[in-house]
Amino acid sequence: MSSPLSPSETRTLLERLGHNPVRKLGQNFLIDGNIVRKSLELARIAPGDTVVEVGPGLGTLTRALLDSGASVYSVEKDKRLAAHMQSIESECDERLHVVQGDAMDLPLAGLPSEIDSFKVVANLPYAISTPWMEAVINGPPPQSMTLMLQKEAAQRFVAASGSKQFGSISIFLQAAFDPAYSHNVAASCFYPKPDVGSRLLHLEKKDDPYRFPKADRELIRDLFKQRRKQVGSLLKKSPSTRASAWRHRLESLGIDPSARPEQVSIANWIQLSKG
Repeated sequence: MSSPLSPSETRTLLERLGHNPVRKLGQNFLIDGNIVRKSLELARIAPGDTVVEVGPGLGTLTRALLDSGASVYSVEKDKRLAAHMQSIESECDERLHVVQGDAMDLPLAGLPSEIDSFKVVANLPYAISTPWMEAVINGPPPQSMTLMLQKEAAQRFVAASGSKQFGSISIFLQAAFDPAYSHNVAASCFYPKPDVGSRLLHLEKKDDPYRFPKADRELIRDLFKQRRKQVGSLLKKSPSTRASAWRHRLESLGIDPSARPEQVSIANWIQLSKG
C-alpha cells in the first residue's frame, strides 16, 4: 500500500501545484498511514470492489484504495486538485474515474447507475457532511460507509433518541444503516491541522434499510426545529398533509403526545412513516 505523504511532502506538492488549502472546503489532508490502513480495514476493501470517494484532495486515500484492487469513482470540487487527481487517473488503468464538480450535485461521484453494489470511503469535507449524507441515504444505498468526519457531525449521525445530539439526520441515517465503529482522530493526522475534532466512523447497511419519503423527511425536520415542544402539539399545528394522520396514530403506537421529538425512538418514527 502506498504511504501517505508526510507533512513536508504535502507542503512541497501543494507548493508545486500552487495551491493553498481552503479552510471553508475542509481541505485538511490526511498524512497518517495508520488511519488510511484502518479505513480500508473497516471497509473490508477487496480486489474488484467499487468505491465512491468524496474530496480526494491529493489522492492519499485514493492511491491506497487502488493499491487494494478497488475501482474508485472520485469527485473533487477544487479545480486545481481535480486536475492533479486527473493526472493520477491518466497514469492508472481504467479503475480510477475522477470528476471535477460539487459533491452535492454528484454525491456518488458520477457512479454509473448500473453499478448497484458499492462502498463509500472518504475523508469527507466537513462543511457538507450532513446534506451530503442525506442525499446519499435517499439514493441507491451503499453497502457500507467509512467516513472521516467532524466529531460533532459523527455524534449527530449516531446519536440515540433522548440525547441532545439526536435529530432528523440521526433518524434518517440509522433507519438505513447501523453504526459499527467510531474512533476519535487526532488533529496531528492532518495537514494543516483542523481546528475541530475529527472522528472515523464506519456504517453498515441494514438488511432491510428504510428510506423516509420526502414529505415525511420534511415533516420530521420541521418538528425538530421546535424540539423542546410536545410532538402532539407540533403535529396539531403543522401544515403538513401527513401531520393529522401521525397525530392520531401516536397513542396506538405507544408514543406519548407530550413527548418531545428527541424522545421518540427511531423505530417509532419509522412506524409513523409506514402507517
